[in-house]
Amino acid sequence: MSAIDTSRPAAPGLRGVLAHLLHSFASWNDARATRSALSKLTDRELDDIGLTRGDIDAVARNL
Repeated sequence: MSAIDTSRPAAPGLRGVLAHLLHSFASWNDARATRSALSKLTDRELDDIGLTRGDIDAVARNL
């Protein structure tokens, strides 16, 4: 019998938590920037790329 249980995955630790926080912040910022850029377009410009004002949030969430 082994002294160390290897059947469980290791805890994420501080590095894993920080990496997750950084990834979450980067994703939020990308969505924010996309939402901002699309909101500045006119309705005509949005129509040219196949979007409406109602599509902006969905597009920003699904980056």
